[in-house]
Amino acid sequence: MSRKKEFGDFQTPDYLADKVVTLVNRIFGKPELVVEPTAGLGSFIKASVNCWGNDCLYEGYEINKEYVEQASITLNTTPAKILHRNFFSEDWKKNLNKDDAKKILVIGNPPWVTNSELGSLGSQNLPQKSNFQRLRGFDAKTGKANFDIAEWMLIKLIEALPKQGAIAMLCKTATARKVLKHFWKTDGGREGSCMFRFDAKSTFDVAVDACLLMVTGQVSQNKTATIYKELSISADSTQFGFVDGDLVSDIEAYNGLRDLDGGTSAYQWRSGIKHDASKVMELTYNGSCYQNGLGEEVELEDNYIYPLLKSSDIGNHRVEPRKFVLIPQKHTGDETSTISTIAPKTWAYLNDHAEALDNRRSSIYLNRPRFSIFGIGRYSFAPWKVAVSGMYKSFAFVVIPPFQNRPVMIDDTCYSIPCDTEREATLLCHLLSSKPAKEFLQSLVFMDSKRPITIDVLRRISISSIAKKTGKMNQLESCINSGITYEGTKKQMLLAMEKQKKYRTSKFNPT
Repeated sequence: MSRKKEFGDFQTPDYLADKVVTLVNRIFGKPELVVEPTAGLGSFIKASVNCWGNDCLYEGYEINKEYVEQASITLNTTPAKILHRNFFSEDWKKNLNKDDAKKILVIGNPPWVTNSELGSLGSQNLPQKSNFQRLRGFDAKTGKANFDIAEWMLIKLIEALPKQGAIAMLCKTATARKVLKHFWKTDGGREGSCMFRFDAKSTFDVAVDACLLMVTGQVSQNKTATIYKELSISADSTQFGFVDGDLVSDIEAYNGLRDLDGGTSAYQWRSGIKHDASKVMELTYNGSCYQNGLGEEVELEDNYIYPLLKSSDIGNHRVEPRKFVLIPQKHTGDETSTISTIAPKTWAYLNDHAEALDNRRSSIYLNRPRFSIFGIGRYSFAPWKVAVSGMYKSFAFVVIPPFQNRPVMIDDTCYSIPCDTEREATLLCHLLSSKPAKEFLQSLVFMDSKRPITIDVLRRISISSIAKKTGKMNQLESCINSGITYEGTKKQMLLAMEKQKKYRTSKFNPT
């Protein structure tokens, strides 16, 4: 295992550490104690000593013994001390609440690696497992439960920080937002919350959006943060925050469009299918037989084969499928053993690849019928769909028609609304592609995210409000009244609820 990867090891160059400390000095002033909790070679301790000299105390904590020895040699003429310690074994409440220092600065560059990456490497450099994000059900078992180690570290440090203290840490901007959201959802925000972007590609040769996150230890009910375009207090900035139970990327733009924010809808967004075995479950057709991702030519019955669109197809407005997918269930939880009598060749194929399917890592497949998939239901078999890729930043909504008289499936990086007719799908696509809808989405979405568009964001769109704003309400009501529902609830009732807007009661005051 690469020790650099295991420890998320991106040593901060001196010039960047100096720039960060200079910025912190301007905002926070001189601290009484400087703590670098993942010190590495001690770049931030060194920069802090250069700035504040012998008037402060300095402590660094580092798990890598070689780094401790090197940093101690570098800093041997300074008042700094570097301790050989494991972050996850430390009592940070005790470390950051010393009697001889109240104005404490926690500064540094925590690991840029996720818990699942470390787990797959067999690393023990992990926090104890706990659902600290307070996720429920399916979210706790899937990708939403994955997190950057820095996220866990930052939350623990901020929780331990005294009121007079401050924290200044380099991290991914997505990690910084998650940390702020955690506190905005739980015990309030923190005074002085801000983020300063910097170029991680030129500094660390990693293609992620990164920032310096700064917060103080003072709890506040102000659930906003300022984000600066560079490491300067005078740089251009915008505000984002926590509004109506979720993050908003541009508060000013959102406030002008919040009438489009709805929590109940006659239409429900659905995620695409999740199978975690693309080489087995996804197929191409060469004119005479199917071929899987392993290069095997296979002969299968058509009963369980459906056309498939991937994220790259939808993001580029390609709606004629180039792939097919094996769908062994009509609904998650359906028994799959019936395939053996209905389509024996398909059943034999699944059993031939049982090892790959049985060894899928996600816990969502535990205690389920063999060869189960997820993201499948009545809605998946709707003849028409309006879909969008979660991976693209263009908000490209597309109408998906049937293909070869079969409903088209989408993969789990995409989202769709099931529709009964082409007229309904075309209208919804027109509404979602309208200027008000796109501007509303832009006020919510963080473009630097790996998956900018999520189902939680899409579910905030009030389609009836967009129809009203664009003069299409009569057409929408006609589609709702004449169409069928794939959700088990009458669309007419949900439309009435959406019109009432009783579910949106919170008010937002950014001050």
